Amino acid sequence: MFKRILPLALAASALFVITSCENNSVDVNPEEDPNAEFRHIRILVSDEVTNDISLVNPFSKEVLSFQAQYPKSALYTTESSRFAGIVHRDNDMMQTFDIGLENHGDHVDVKGTPKFGALEGQSSKPTHFKSKRGEILTFNDGDGTLSIGKESEIHVPDIKMQVINANLKAHHGAMAHFMNGTYAVTEKDNSIPGTLPERVKIIDSSGKTIHESKLATEGIHGNATDGNSAVFGSASGILVVEENGNQKFIPHPSDFGTTWFGTIMETSKQGNFLGYTASKGVYLINTTTNEIKPIHESNDIMQAKVSMDYSRIAILSHSGDMVYKDIFTGGIIKSNPALLAATAKDETQKPQMVVSGKFAYITQPKIGEVLMVNIKNPSIQQRIKVSNRPYSITVLGYESNEIH
Repeated sequence: MFKRILPLALAASALFVITSCENNSVDVNPEEDPNAEFRHIRILVSDEVTNDISLVNPFSKEVLSFQAQYPKSALYTTESSRFAGIVHRDNDMMQTFDIGLENHGDHVDVKGTPKFGALEGQSSKPTHFKSKRGEILTFNDGDGTLSIGKESEIHVPDIKMQVINANLKAHHGAMAHFMNGTYAVTEKDNSIPGTLPERVKIIDSSGKTIHESKLATEGIHGNATDGNSAVFGSASGILVVEENGNQKFIPHPSDFGTTWFGTIMETSKQGNFLGYTASKGVYLINTTTNEIKPIHESNDIMQAKVSMDYSRIAILSHSGDMVYKDIFTGGIIKSNPALLAATAKDETQKPQMVVSGKFAYITQPKIGEVLMVNIKNPSIQQRIKVSNRPYSITVLGYESNEIH
């Protein structure tokens, strides 16, 4: 079930053109209006306290409210950008959600109405989420298994995620797709205390080991893949695992000391990844040349999120400043000082951010809103009412205005 929330009036500083879904006549072509979001972008927001899930249409400002199974869910966008994974870690469950849009390259089709998918997962503490090759994967920390489903089967009645058992110990793990159909998965050998894994091996879809781990680390967290190589953040160096089983370390910058990248992000270029650590900043990692260069050096970063095309990054500081940069040059595209009020570093629930090519969307947990900000002209912004305690946020859909 869902309910419709009427869009709010525009903020005085905003200059948006809004049309109803039934009116095909528009005064301004949104492709020519830099102050309007693309027609087919959607924002999904979960709630910290209630089961509310809010689906925001930034173009029309319409908000639809749905009821998930549990509160405080983590939201992720699938590879196609049509679906979301709704992960209820503490309740051993994952749901799927369909925004009702389908990309056809030169246009976007409406496919029914936004709704939950039939595909669900039941597993022990699903935590890490990935989507590649038309698949949806979670790593289940509670028992070291993986759960797998297909985007093409999200609406198959009574469908469930299938379990891959690779005989791993329970740990806070991660996995990555390779284009040859195999997976890199972390494994725990108990050489260090705690829940972090120390090694990575390659398995097939049955859980059979194809390539054993070749390098041991002192702890792994965070990973990304370009299909040929998977990169893992590690206390022993940046661990690069190739689909043929080869493994290598790329050393951290010399001034890192014991600091290491706990978050790894994909980019639009093969062999290029982003590493992020709160105490140092965001760095570009080249797995071909083994080079690491700073993109944004800071110890005040609150959020760092890549754009939908993986070529730019928005960085939001605890101070409230936001900067939008080119990933590959580090060049500043736009600097927006004092965009928000400052957030204390020990704040329990901090604002969360996602970005499209035009706008940043930032949750306001204390007032139940999402702040929509035009990146290149931050005076153009609007507050969109969602549920009372917005928690997780993800951006879906397509940077297109074309309809069939």
